[in-house]
Amino acid sequence: MTEKNLQGATLGGGCFWCLEAVFNRIQGVKEAVSGYSGGTVENPTYRQVCSGETGHAEVVRLKFDPEVVSYREILYIFFTIHDPTQLNRQGADVGTQYRSVVFYHNPDQQEETEAVIRELEEEDIYEDEIVTEVEALDEFYPAGDNHQDYYTRNKEQNYCRAVIKPKLQKAEKLFEEKFNP
Repeated sequence: MTEKNLQGATLGGGCFWCLEAVFNRIQGVKEAVSGYSGGTVENPTYRQVCSGETGHAEVVRLKFDPEVVSYREILYIFFTIHDPTQLNRQGADVGTQYRSVVFYHNPDQQEETEAVIRELEEEDIYEDEIVTEVEALDEFYPAGDNHQDYYTRNKEQNYCRAVIKPKLQKAEKLFEEKFNP
């Protein structure tokens, strides 16, 4: 698979460390980069985004091989590892920077995302309504190096053990066939 055959996906579902940790372990995902999208400030810093005043969401930008993992499969993993019914929060992380959002890269992704949300709503998987925003990707700004591959470098840190590890375990159990050994 050449670089030009890879597709992109940009997803926000709470802290980007959680999403990155899971997607780094999914077969076919060639790159998972933590960063920011959806705001008004160019090249925001982590502190600026954490203030909630820039309008950015913490996101992970993926490059993936659609012959190994489809966009639809990526969406199902995404909707499993965070709570898409919580408005502007995930657990103890509160603010618009932690909102549930899919930044689609093209009209096909928009259509697919909206279809998956409809399917999940129809299946009554969640008690509450899905509040995930679906927006066109405008800009993506990578977070600093200290935020990349955070879980792997900090597995014993309390947040990693209490929040990220359970999400990894859940995803591995539900999507075992897609997890890298």
